[in-house]
Amino acid sequence: MTAGRSTTATALREPTERVGGGWTGALSLANGAIWVGWYGPLQILLAVQAEELAPAGTSKETVLAWVTGVGAVVSLAANPLFGAVSDRTTSRWGRRTPWIAAGTAGGAASLLLLSAAGSLWAMAAGWCLVQLTLNAAFAAVTAAVPDRVPRGQRGSVGGWLGAAQLLGVVVGTGLATLAGGTVAGYAACALFTVAGVLPYVVRHRDLRLAAADRPPWKGRSFLAGFWLSPRRHPDLGWAWLTRFLINVSNSLVLLYLLYFLRDRLHHADPEAGVLILTAVNGVTMLATVVAGGAWSDRVGRRKPFVIWSGTLMAAATGLLALWQTWPGAIVAAALLGVGFGVFTSVDFALMTDVLPRAADRGKDLGVINIANSLPQVAAPALAAPLVTHLGGYRALYLTAAVLGLAGAVLVTRIKGVR
Repeated sequence: MTAGRSTTATALREPTERVGGGWTGALSLANGAIWVGWYGPLQILLAVQAEELAPAGTSKETVLAWVTGVGAVVSLAANPLFGAVSDRTTSRWGRRTPWIAAGTAGGAASLLLLSAAGSLWAMAAGWCLVQLTLNAAFAAVTAAVPDRVPRGQRGSVGGWLGAAQLLGVVVGTGLATLAGGTVAGYAACALFTVAGVLPYVVRHRDLRLAAADRPPWKGRSFLAGFWLSPRRHPDLGWAWLTRFLINVSNSLVLLYLLYFLRDRLHHADPEAGVLILTAVNGVTMLATVVAGGAWSDRVGRRKPFVIWSGTLMAAATGLLALWQTWPGAIVAAALLGVGFGVFTSVDFALMTDVLPRAADRGKDLGVINIANSLPQVAAPALAAPLVTHLGGYRALYLTAAVLGLAGAVLVTRIKGVR
């Protein structure tokens, strides 16, 4: 069966037929577009709004940490919830596509609403809506991979998704910087998000779930399904912890980047500096993200790639703590891109390899994706006191390096993946 056909017979089976470049390209573009909707705000726009809307006596760092933290809490619940709902969806358009379309449309509308925020509370509410809706789309996009892609191709497909993710960060940062103001930046990100998701929704039919294959509704069982016991699924538990620690480390680096350039390095144009560092990081990540995933598929191994990439990222973050200059920031951004490129593609493949059941792919990947969103809560909680009271940016980046290295080491505890 090809990636363009829709059938109920294969919705719950392990895929065996390789997907084509058109399907991979369209899904990757959709994934990147969703990340534009997230990272235009996270890299630039929310920081600008935090500075404008901070109440008297409250620092912009605290406001930004609070808003992003509350939004991340919404993300924690939204991703597994919408993943689980998509697992049970029997629409004629398939299990995943309706949620990709609805989440994207809602995300674009939420970005426009956020652009008009005139108070701290309106800003927080708008960002929570962005997180809610875009996570609905993202949960369905990621679940499409184990639905359609055989295990031996997931590193390569994960590489293309990772490349698109990185381009989404770069494009989102660029649109937010160059659009000509906060409102225009949000509008540009919203428009790009819709345009990028549209080709996948329109051109590629989804696998349908027959009504007879949908499990009966039992509220208690549905809620209990969100707990994936580390005792019953130890490989999944260790893989989750690895991803969480490395993502916390990465989030600590990104969260106050604009303020680091402005307040610590005294960069003449910190917003342009963020764009430059993001672009440098993007170029080196693009050089490794697809190649790393394909290499992992070819040799049939995952763990060595995660260990190596996590260790390199920790070293680069430590360098940022010790060499706090503009050239040091550029070198660190380049090394982080190399490491994160390999980690992004191979870790995604590793996660899909340890999923327990085909019927719960969306829900289980949503729980796994908490390891992406929970760092957005943990990072502000760690970063604000570190920067303001416990040693400044040097302490922040040394802490990030230690956490990243711990994540790289713990992947060795996974037993079921080579």
